[in-house]
This record gives sequence, C-alpha cells and structure tokens, in this order.
Amino acid sequence: MRDIIDKLYNENNASREELIYLLDNLDEESRSYLIDKAHDTRMKTYGDKVYMRGLIEFTNYCKRNCEYCGIRRGNKEADRYRLSVEEILLCAEIGDKLGYKTYVLQGGEDDYFTDDIMVEIITKIKERFPKNAITLSLGERSYESYERMFKAGADRYLLRHETATKELYKKLHPGASFENRRGCLLNLRKIGYQIGAGFMVGLPNQTTEDLVNDLLYVKELTPEMCGIGPFIPHKDTSLKDEKGGTLEDTITILAIVRLLLPNVLLPATTALGSINPIGRELGIKAGANVVMPNLSPTDVRDKYSLYDGKICTGDEAAECRRCIEGRINRAGFQVEVGRGDNIQWVKEEKLCL
Repeated sequence: MRDIIDKLYNENNASREELIYLLDNLDEESRSYLIDKAHDTRMKTYGDKVYMRGLIEFTNYCKRNCEYCGIRRGNKEADRYRLSVEEILLCAEIGDKLGYKTYVLQGGEDDYFTDDIMVEIITKIKERFPKNAITLSLGERSYESYERMFKAGADRYLLRHETATKELYKKLHPGASFENRRGCLLNLRKIGYQIGAGFMVGLPNQTTEDLVNDLLYVKELTPEMCGIGPFIPHKDTSLKDEKGGTLEDTITILAIVRLLLPNVLLPATTALGSINPIGRELGIKAGANVVMPNLSPTDVRDKYSLYDGKICTGDEAAECRRCIEGRINRAGFQVEVGRGDNIQWVKEEKLCL
C-alpha cells in the first residue's frame, strides 16, 4: 500500500491496477499516510493558502433531468427562481466588499439566460470590478456561446464530467450525451478558459473501477480545477432512498486527486460540510485548497437544493465569510483573498507573454 502511495507522491501517477488495489484495500493507517502525503504535496505547491470564491446561485431552472439532482426539470416540487441582472450585480458588490476576488456564477441549464444576457452580466461585473475573476458554471452550451462569454471577460468554467463511465453516465443523465459532455470541456480549454471537471463519490451502482475511470480521466485532462463531493440523496428524486457517499471515501479521493494533480485547485465542497460538521476542514487537511462561501440572497438559498441537508442556507454573506475564515484558521490554514489562479496556468501564461 505504501509503495503505491509513495509512487503517487513521487511520480504523481499510478496505474489502473494500482489505483484499484489502493481503493479496495485501504485501511486506516494507509489512509492516514495517504492524507499526509496529499497535505505535503499541497504545501509544496500552494502552501497553507485556502482560496475563497464568492458563490452566486442565480437560477434554479434547469432543462436537464439528472436523476440525482433536486433542481432537475422533472421535479415539480422545486420552488423556482431567477435573479435579475441587478440582483446578481448586487451580490458581486457585496462580495467585493467582503474581499472576494473571484465570483462563481452557478445555475441550472436555463435557456432564459441567453448569450446576450450572460454577456451583459459578465461585462457589467468586469466594468465594476476589473481585477476580479469570473468563474461560470452553467452546464453544456455551444462553442460559440462559450467563446462569446470568454471574450466578454469570463475567466474560468466549471463543468463536472460527473462520471467517466459511459454506462453509468447514461443511467444518471437521461437524454444527455456522454461524448458531448467531454467535448464541451475540450471546447472550453481550446477557447482559453481555466477549466474545472469533477465527479461525485458514492453514486448508486458506482464501483471501484468507475472511480478509477474518473481518476484516470482527470489525470489525462489535467483540469485547472476539480470539484469532488459525496453523493447526497434528494427527497424529490428517484434516488431518494439510496445510500449517500461517505466522508471517508470522499476524503480518500480528494487526497488521490491532489497527488495525481499537484497544481489543481481543489474545493472543500459545501456537500462535505453537509454530511459532517467538520467535513470541509478534513477536506482541506487532505489537500483541498478552495472554499466557496455563498453570496446568494438568503431568500433563495434553500431553493437551490441540489441535495438534502445543505448547510449555510440562512447565513448572511458576511456571517458566512466570518464562519468559514474562522474554520480555516482553526484548522491551521490561512485565507487567501486574491484571484487564486491555478499555479501552473499562471506560469504558462507568463511564458506566453
């Protein structure tokens, strides 16, 4: 076990067989060693910095029907909302006052937010806060759409690949294309975005081989960001009675991803904190280095319900920031309020200049 972990640490790589063996046989002593190596790797690349992103969940309308998601098109119980351009700009203004230098504009795949509207939002944010980064998480769109938003000033794009196993993808995403999802990530990279992929741990019928497919896919793709969290059932989906992903398994995968991709920006997700009171802190200690406090208006936060039991839905933005910063500090890390670009991306950009 230690030989495989040492190989991951020293070479940032492992074979399919080694990863399967590691996941199938990991005991507590080996897990602790894995986490220590992941922590050491993040300290070598990013130090003790944890980057804060201001999250704006601006629409919970979605045309997709993903089986696990609480805002899926087929959920008639969802209380739908859309923020206006002015409301989104107000969230950004609050975020700037709180020191955030990156905004994450996240929503369901909502055709109401056309390219023209998104370009307007991005342009207005950049006009007011030209030094701040904009990350988008809007799902699958055309190459032309991605390009227009990039030219308007968007910097990064989060698009979880969800699973690198085609059969599992098809079961969970009716009517969606496995190939198109991957193609969108390649398009985003070609255009010039810093890209983010990612997947859930503990999905129904997910096997060790499926998780290894995900690990090998992100190793090959080398995204600048990678969002990983536990599967948490939602009461209004067909998976409501399924068992959720565990803290231990999610932490293990976070640590392996840090070793495979030393330069990756790796969030300690809200979902981690939702299944364990100190889940985000444990994620940070296992190599994660990003947190996303919520800037959305409190009257819509519980409506952006991807899964049950989401935390921090009632906290004001300033309260949310203070809470997370205190948690990060008590865990032995420091909040970084800069843009927090991927370190390798910054090096490559400077070389290009």
